[in-house]
Amino acid sequence: MVFEALYKDFMLRHERGCSKERLRRLREGHGHAERLFLEQVWWPAVGHLDDLHPEYEVWDFKDGVRFLDFAYLRGTHRVCIEIDGFGPHGRDLKRWQFSDQLTRQNHLVLDQWKVLRFSYDDINEKPRRCQQMIQQMLGRWFGVDVEPQQLTLKEREIMRLVIHSRGPVTPAAVCERLGIGNRHARDLLRRLVQAGLLSPVSGQLRVRSYGLKPEAKPSIVVDVNGKRDARRG
Repeated sequence: MVFEALYKDFMLRHERGCSKERLRRLREGHGHAERLFLEQVWWPAVGHLDDLHPEYEVWDFKDGVRFLDFAYLRGTHRVCIEIDGFGPHGRDLKRWQFSDQLTRQNHLVLDQWKVLRFSYDDINEKPRRCQQMIQQMLGRWFGVDVEPQQLTLKEREIMRLVIHSRGPVTPAAVCERLGIGNRHARDLLRRLVQAGLLSPVSGQLRVRSYGLKPEAKPSIVVDVNGKRDARRG
């Protein structure tokens, strides 16, 4: 439910104000493989979709327009991420098309783009390996220490809620955010307390609210928020 809402907002946000051709590609060309990459690779590895742009429009070396499956734009770095299916990108590709693809990729590199390519089969069958590739990219090129394997998707969403709230969070707020029951929300909050990330703020026998533990690991804060929280320096 969290990913579904995030994905819908992500696509609507990028449809606003874009060119007609990009809008058409977002609605028709952004298909199953691209969504699967977000759901099974990027979202579990990073925990948010910030700075990621689907069907990103660039000028190619022939003075025409081409579209990248995804562009990750952050600071001075530009990363092109392509999702390749075996059929159109391999088995069914003509020799001149294969050469043209290599030339286009070379020009991206010469224009100071970094390029990552993932096969549909790896995304579908080996998502963890793809996640590790994304984590290595963030660590080596952006200096971000990502440790998403320590938290489940729901636990990361709770941590984001706490960080962005800048104050105590109640089990009721977690229920509303995740669409889960009170008992489930309290179980998740207790696990985050046991992990040393949250601490009770009010209530003794029955905790009424939770806050970020002062000594919580900065790397976890980076993981759930996408950037170091200002309170952590």
